[in-house]
Amino acid sequence: MLKDKHIAIYVTGGIAAYKSLNIVRALIKQGAQVQVIMTKSAQEFVTPLTFATLSQRPVITDNFKPQTATDDFIPHIKLALWTDLAVVVPATANIIGKMANGLADDIVSTSLLATKAPKLVFPAMNTDMYENPAVEHNLQTLKQMGIQIIEPETGFLAEGMTGKGRLPELDVIVKAIQEQFAEKKLKGVKVVVTAGGTKEAIDPVRFIGNRSSGKMGFAMAKIARDLGAEVTLITTVAAPFGGMNIIQIQTADEMMKQLKDVFPTTDVLIMAAAVADFKPVHVADQKIKKNDDEDIFTIKLTKNPDILQTIAATKSKDQFVVGFAAETQNLLENAEKKLAKKNADVILANNVAQVDAGFNVDTNKITLLQKGHQPLVWPLMSKEDVAKKFWKFYLSK
Repeated sequence: MLKDKHIAIYVTGGIAAYKSLNIVRALIKQGAQVQVIMTKSAQEFVTPLTFATLSQRPVITDNFKPQTATDDFIPHIKLALWTDLAVVVPATANIIGKMANGLADDIVSTSLLATKAPKLVFPAMNTDMYENPAVEHNLQTLKQMGIQIIEPETGFLAEGMTGKGRLPELDVIVKAIQEQFAEKKLKGVKVVVTAGGTKEAIDPVRFIGNRSSGKMGFAMAKIARDLGAEVTLITTVAAPFGGMNIIQIQTADEMMKQLKDVFPTTDVLIMAAAVADFKPVHVADQKIKKNDDEDIFTIKLTKNPDILQTIAATKSKDQFVVGFAAETQNLLENAEKKLAKKNADVILANNVAQVDAGFNVDTNKITLLQKGHQPLVWPLMSKEDVAKKFWKFYLSK
């Protein structure tokens, strides 16, 4: 899988730098061509000669000092063009901050800024540093830029304490690198995913909404992106990653408008958003005040458009539409009615009354329904694993 792949390993100044030696060795064994680039601080932990011996290439440590007489004097550009995958391991708070803010003051930050190839970042640092709001903000920025972050593990740290910040084990790191070169099975497929709960205004400060966090839709979009699809995410909440076309909306009407624009050229539509069934007939211009002599306040509601049914009614035989049935009772009965009525190809049903499989949690338990087939009951798993299982199901059809 890694044979002849050009992998740039960026080593920065943390104690975990010594672990990068085994990473380089493992990649070389799999046939990869590995170029190591080190910050000045990283060289305090491991010598460039050690990496050069393992990689069989001179280590790049300076932007202005060529390693040999025939080397280019602008190595960051040459390296950027050579790279198939850039791996920052370990990634200190310093380099994470530089990447997030576009800083380029050494060979590592300059080369990363010039590199268009995919980037894989492995943060490793003290727990308090990792959980610092500034570092969390910078990591979030990198995710929104489409850079994949592999979270550190919890374990014994260099300073003698136990906490989150430890570099993952070698097999986890190598697997993450291998996955970057996995076959892009959805390449050329246009996918639209809706996520989050719609918000219907009552007045300038209040709305009718629901508990949906958008996590299931995000997982569907992320895995589709990783499999090479061209993804459009229509969401009511901020997405935790990038690498796709993200359209921010709030109301059901706004979602309908966006879907009418993008659906005609869509191959797969996944309606994971929790759309409000009703909206206020009138929206107050000013905040509605509480009256002391009024114990009951009534808001008149009207139905929102049935987005899934409306959009799916226009689909061609080559388009694939997936709906969700978030139920609190009679799961199969209600989901089967939805499958028959909505013209969807698949309904993914889940009981949102369960504490570990509903809204705003990281796990889900899905029952997949399709016409002419027995329901497929999947066990409780993470929402990302649900997304992986769904896309595997789709690709098997």
